[in-house]
Amino acid sequence: MMRHPHVWMGLLLWSVFSQAQAAWTTNMAPGATVVSHEVFDLHMTIFWICVVIGVVVFGAMFWSMIVHRRSTGQVAAKFHESTTVEILWTIVPLLILIVMAIPATRTLIKMYDTSESALDIQITGYQWKWHYKYLGQDVEFFSNLATPAAQIHNKEAKGENYLLEVDEPLVVPVGVKIRFLVTAADVIHSWWVPAFAVKRDAIPGFVNEAWTRVDTPGIYRGQCSELCGKDHGFMPIVVEAKSQADFDTWLAGRKAETVKLKELTSKDWTLDELVARGDKVYHTTCVACHQAEGQGLPPMFPALKGSKVATGPKADHLSTVFHGRPGTAMAAFGKQLSEVDIAAVVTYERNAWGNSKGDMVTPKDVLALKQADSK
Repeated sequence: MMRHPHVWMGLLLWSVFSQAQAAWTTNMAPGATVVSHEVFDLHMTIFWICVVIGVVVFGAMFWSMIVHRRSTGQVAAKFHESTTVEILWTIVPLLILIVMAIPATRTLIKMYDTSESALDIQITGYQWKWHYKYLGQDVEFFSNLATPAAQIHNKEAKGENYLLEVDEPLVVPVGVKIRFLVTAADVIHSWWVPAFAVKRDAIPGFVNEAWTRVDTPGIYRGQCSELCGKDHGFMPIVVEAKSQADFDTWLAGRKAETVKLKELTSKDWTLDELVARGDKVYHTTCVACHQAEGQGLPPMFPALKGSKVATGPKADHLSTVFHGRPGTAMAAFGKQLSEVDIAAVVTYERNAWGNSKGDMVTPKDVLALKQADSK
């Protein structure tokens, strides 16, 4: 074994990674949309053109090497130039490029034609989650990674969709043209779903357009494909395509939830209710930076356990969460979370990890701050 360490090391690595390699493929997938099918057909057309060129070129090369080898007594021909050959090897590649360019241009034009859409969805990238807003429908929500922390830290076996599962998937109807308006709120991200042949950069201050029309109901997964910070790998995309009837039912349910959430703002909450809700909000929205036990990742992400913010005046604590802190990694959550969720997470932070302030911030306090800022 020690006489051939490279061989044994190779076998060991193969045995370790064979399970991961089993999911690999040697070709791109056809996808689930008209455009993705056209991209796949274009890919295969160009692939076979390259195969034919390779066979002709290498065939001629090996034929010449074998037939005209020195051992057969061949004598090299002596000539200076051939205008005919030079014209041929200029015209033939040009014709091949034209043959490839025509369908490629047709597909590219179709990919960028976002007109006459039946549904418009605004997609905003945040560190490290996606926000979806159905324009004209009064429905919007955040989509966060749903893979359990125990799997990420190797305390549990990895699930089937490890790092590719979310709490709230983007839901779309099949058979209709959907336009995506892609932007970002902090740094550059990129919204990429391979099955749709859609990949658009999400850039703060800019809106990039894309579209799709899904043919088959199902679940389609993607990821952020632009390095956007420490949790870039924890920013998956899940799109669930439903029939039009199922989509209408889902949309009506989301609208009802929006109305119910607005009603919760005027509710009289207890401390225990806010702490319980804040626990869920914190472990969905804040845990990536401030960590599960509030210990943070100093100096970039300070600890909340025993901090001056979480144990100081609650008005200052609320303002920090609502407005963020310019020049630091602390984002403003005033437009990201509802009044109820902001009140809940602030209350939770003030009463978790031994902070035990015993006070609370209510949704009415958050609404008052929002109204004061709008004046």
